Amino acid sequence: MMFQILVGCALIVITSCVHALGMTIGLRSITASNRKKRLANASLLFRSLTISAFILILFFATLAEAGIWALTFTKLGAIPDFLEAFYFSTVTYTTLGYGDIVLDGKWRILSSFEAANGLIMFGWTTALVFESIHQFSKALSDFKTLSHS
Repeated sequence: MMFQILVGCALIVITSCVHALGMTIGLRSITASNRKKRLANASLLFRSLTISAFILILFFATLAEAGIWALTFTKLGAIPDFLEAFYFSTVTYTTLGYGDIVLDGKWRILSSFEAANGLIMFGWTTALVFESIHQFSKALSDFKTLSHS
C-alpha cells in the first residue's frame, strides 16, 4: 500500500507540473491576445477563438496527464495494453468511472489517487478559464471606458 501512495503522490506532482506548463503556455497566449487596443478592435469570433485556444491547451495538458497515469499503469503491469490503460485513465481522471475496466485489488488505491488528481486538476482548469474570461472582459470594458473619456 505504501508503494501505491508514493507512486500516487509522485504522479500528482508530475501532473501538476504538466498542468502548470499548460497554464503558462495558455496564459501567455491569452496575454498576447489581451492587448487593449487589439482587443477593442477584435471581433467576437476572435475573442471566442482565443478563449477556445486556451481551453484546448488545457485539454491537451489533461490528456498528457492521463497519459502519464496510463503509462504508469502499463509499466507497473496493472493494465498490460497502453490503449486500454489510456482509456481507463481518461475515464478515471475525469471521475466518470464506467467500471468496465477494473484494476486488480492491489492497484485500486492508485486508481483512487488518479481520480482525486483529476478532480483537483479540473478545479484548477475551471478557475483558470473563469479568470481568463474575467480578465478578457475587464480589459475590453476598461478600454471602452478609456475611449469614452
